[in-house]
Amino acid sequence: MSTYVFPARTQTAEIELGTRLQPKFGPDGLIPCITCDHVTNEVLMFAFMNAEALAHTIQTKKATYWSRSRGKLWVKGEESGHAQLVKELLVDCDQDVIMLKVENVGGAACHNGYKSCFYRKLAPSADAGDPASMTLEFAARRIFDPATVYKKR
Repeated sequence: MSTYVFPARTQTAEIELGTRLQPKFGPDGLIPCITCDHVTNEVLMFAFMNAEALAHTIQTKKATYWSRSRGKLWVKGEESGHAQLVKELLVDCDQDVIMLKVENVGGAACHNGYKSCFYRKLAPSADAGDPASMTLEFAARRIFDPATVYKKR
């Protein structure tokens, strides 16, 4: 159980139109988080937060997430130096999704070296009836080489 407690969720009208942060964490204790560039609004990444990550983000103004694969908190940029400085934190209408608008320090949000984690797009020739045609095309260029940034432990 988290030691970070946010205001209890109240009535729908207060959640949807009120002025108190009442985040809705899922049964797994997580809330989805979309992260965008604060100038261009380009979506940089999608991740999850638990209550501790959300509280840390609010307190430090540094984007902090919950890594499901590693089972731990991670402050974006702690290894790569490509930090995300929070300029705005928004919630959707029913407060079950967080959106961060960040300054993307270093120019890359993706661990694969791209500005955004969304660096591939579905090929125009893709046909849902033909699995072999479901190919991806690169839509961006790499900002850095991950092999030189991340050191294997």
